This record gives sequence, structure tokens and C-alpha cells, in this order.
Amino acid sequence: MQGSVAVVTGANSGIGWETAAALATLGATTVLACRDRTKAEAAAVSVRDASGSPDVHVADLDLADLASVEACAADLLERFDRLDILVNNAGGIWSERRTTVQGFEQTFGVNHLGPFLLTVRLLDRLRATAGARIVNVSSFAHHAAVGGMRWDDLQAERHYTPFGAYSRSKLANLLFTRELAVRLEGTSVTANAAHPGPVRSGFGMDGDLGGIAGWGNRLVRPFEITAKAGAATSVYLAASPEVQGRSGGYYARSRPARMSVQARSEAAAARLWAASEALVTGAGFGLP
Repeated sequence: MQGSVAVVTGANSGIGWETAAALATLGATTVLACRDRTKAEAAAVSVRDASGSPDVHVADLDLADLASVEACAADLLERFDRLDILVNNAGGIWSERRTTVQGFEQTFGVNHLGPFLLTVRLLDRLRATAGARIVNVSSFAHHAAVGGMRWDDLQAERHYTPFGAYSRSKLANLLFTRELAVRLEGTSVTANAAHPGPVRSGFGMDGDLGGIAGWGNRLVRPFEITAKAGAATSVYLAASPEVQGRSGGYYARSRPARMSVQARSEAAAARLWAASEALVTGAGFGLP
């Protein structure tokens, strides 16, 4: 992977850190796109140490603020003349309903709208890089979104539960991946989604989950896998020659996995893309 450029969001810890370290070890110029600059700089040092590569960089990215997403994309386009790998890894879950800077429900905003805008802003550079790959970290939890996307309440204004909002955001990741694959047909760029598995990381552990949900999250931790094991499928999709040219898939344990009926809907994938465009442009952010 010498000469390639890889961007990993949320790479200061957990699955993101392990993904970045693995790609740096393989020789890629690796960029850690993170919300907290101090933590990102410390993580970059540790990735350099672990990988033996000095070619590890940091970019500022707060997915809860589309202005930050826009600025991050502009920064990456200015600094790098190619983009081989984009791993949309960052995400979150919150006990109480919160909103992003632009007023979107935070789970939907951080887990879907932010990555949507970042990816679309970088698409031209990805298309210009032969064999570029987009990896979206989804989850088996998307199966819990049995009713599909709530088209009349995407912002969960009428009813909010932490896992309900999270499962729908993970469904959104898959629908986004499938529509990306359709729009990238005829190019060498691929888009696939990964389920990392139940990972023992900092996810939901920094005060975002409280009450019963937070207690349950702590209860299952002894049974969870390591962050390195959780990152394996993302690394596989980003770097393995076995998936060269394959697009629109969903993988777990580095193998094709079963998507829900809702995730397989071409109509829902196209509808979500259109709705996402409308929300982003309605908030004042233009798309290419």
C-alpha cells in the first residue's frame, strides 16, 4: 500500500485506532480524522510507534457540525492529491435525544449525515484515484430497525429511544453504501459496509449512555471482542485484494453477511440519498 492515502474517522481510540494502525503498518499514508485535536495528536504518535511509519497525520473533524465536515474535506483535498481509502468509522449512541450544531438529531447526524457529506465532498478525488475504496462501519444492529427508516420522523422528534435511533442510523449506513455503489458503477471505486462485532472499546462509555442502557453496556463488556478483532473487517475491506472490484456488500468477520430486508431495498437507498441531500443543502451546505 506504499504511496496510497487512507483516511480513518474517529481514529483516536478503539476500532478506529486499530484500523489506522493496521493501514499505516501496510505502508499507507494514514490520516486520523478526529473531533478532539489533543487526543488525535496523541493517537498519531502511538500509531507511528506501533506501525513504524512516520507518515501518520491528523485532520480536524466533528461530525456533529457540518461546517467542520466541510472544512475537513477541504483540508484533505488541499493536502493530498489522491485518496485511496476512506473509512467512515466514527459514530455514537446517546441515552437522551440531542441535536447537532445544525439541529439534526445527533445519532442520525453523527452516524449518517456527517459521513454522507464528507464522502460526497471527497467523491471526485476518490474517483480520480484508481481502485479507491470506501468502507462504512455499520452494525448487525441494523436488523433491529424492523420498520425501516422512519421517513416521517427522521429526526426522532416524536419518539426517541437510544437503540432505536442507533439501529436506524446503522441501517442508514447500509442504504448509503448500497446507493454509493450504484452511483459509482462504471468507475473503479468501490463502497462496502462492515459489521465490527461487539467490541470492547470506549463506545458509549464516556457518559453518552446512562441509566439502564449504560448499565447494560457495561454488563456485556467482559463478553466483547478486542478492538483489534473488531477492526479486522474494516481493514480487510480497505486493503485485501480479495475484495478488489466488489461493491455494495456488507461484511462481518471478513465474509459476506446477511443484510436485513430493509437494507436491501433499492428504493429506500435512493430515497435516503435524496433526503440526505435535501437536509444538508437545506442547512446551507452545497454539494458537488
